[in-house]
Amino acid sequence: MPSHTFTVNGRSVTVDAPDDLPLLWVLRDLLDVRGPKYGCGVDVCKACTSHLDGQDVRPCVVPVSACAGREVTTIEGLADGDRLHPVQEAWLELDVAQCGFCQPGQIMAAVALLRRTTEPTDEDIDAIANICRCGTYVRIREAIKAAAARM
Repeated sequence: MPSHTFTVNGRSVTVDAPDDLPLLWVLRDLLDVRGPKYGCGVDVCKACTSHLDGQDVRPCVVPVSACAGREVTTIEGLADGDRLHPVQEAWLELDVAQCGFCQPGQIMAAVALLRRTTEPTDEDIDAIANICRCGTYVRIREAIKAAAARM
């Protein structure tokens, strides 16, 4: 079986896995990284959103072979030690989460958006398109704008 070496949340890892195994299953089943959630497996719900070299991706459709020598960041790697990322802080302050299932993906998508633009419009935020079954979209928008203001 092929070996794949890449970095996850600042730590170098090597896994033995088929080239076409989705990164989501490598993270969850082989590396015990549980933040990215399985929702649909076809890049629709975006509950698994993580970053690959700083860009938001859906690990449910990214083969592990595409990660060789690259940096994967999940919600577990977003904080700086005990200091939360400003998006995580805004999420807590504005009480965004209800069930919490989609929140890691929502937060990772918001961080990627704020890397692209420091003053996101409502249209920018709507383009994230992560699905939240609890419907906290108004609070998500407020949290993204609050985080943008403090960044």
